[in-house]
Amino acid sequence: MAERATQAIGYVRVSTEAQAAEGVSLDAQRAKVAGYCGLHGLALAHIYADEGLSGKRADNRPGLQQAIDDACRFKRVLVVYSLSRLARSTRDAIDIAEQLAESGADLVSITEKIDTTTSMGRFFFTTVAALAQLERDQISERTRMALAHKRSRSERISGIIPYGYRLADDGVALVVAPEEQRAIGQICSLRQEGLSTREIGRQLNLLGLYPRQGWDWHPKVVMDICRRVRAAAGAHPDRETNLTG
Repeated sequence: MAERATQAIGYVRVSTEAQAAEGVSLDAQRAKVAGYCGLHGLALAHIYADEGLSGKRADNRPGLQQAIDDACRFKRVLVVYSLSRLARSTRDAIDIAEQLAESGADLVSITEKIDTTTSMGRFFFTTVAALAQLERDQISERTRMALAHKRSRSERISGIIPYGYRLADDGVALVVAPEEQRAIGQICSLRQEGLSTREIGRQLNLLGLYPRQGWDWHPKVVMDICRRVRAAAGAHPDRETNLTG
């Protein structure tokens, strides 16, 4: 046990459903935490509790937040009966462990025999964190692929219909809006001539080309369209600059 980790903070939680189903009351958890600290030479400074609160989220439990703040401030060991009392998801548990580690504090879960004051305990959490990051990356990759597939089929990918298109009768596909595409072409052409977004807006109004809402082009709207066209052209350099993607 590291010398700095001589004091501990306990945290216990139970919801009404969990107490009835598991029989692990707050008093039972307190006894386990106190017993662990006594056996491992930790001075138990305080035990924080959340009673009748769900563990689905960590940010809505005042007892847990106080326990984490205390452990981080004084570089203490946060001791819990089990990870299920600490968090309902691996992500939350990892976030808490990382927050403690960054502050020089540690985490102990009695049931799972996790102890980040030891090299093996730190290795375990590093491994779990890496697996969680891999899962997030895979989800992100699948999301990007799904969106790319929708774009390739000219399908709607959000609640906002991009300027230059309108929603088809099937409510899914996007079809070209000719007048708006003409406006986009003018924006690209005028931008290449060096006109500012405000000047471009004035020219569009003179040509009778208006934004989807209102009668005046806001410079930010013009700039957003320019960026969207550049992004689409960057992804597909062989396509024309009036592509809106």
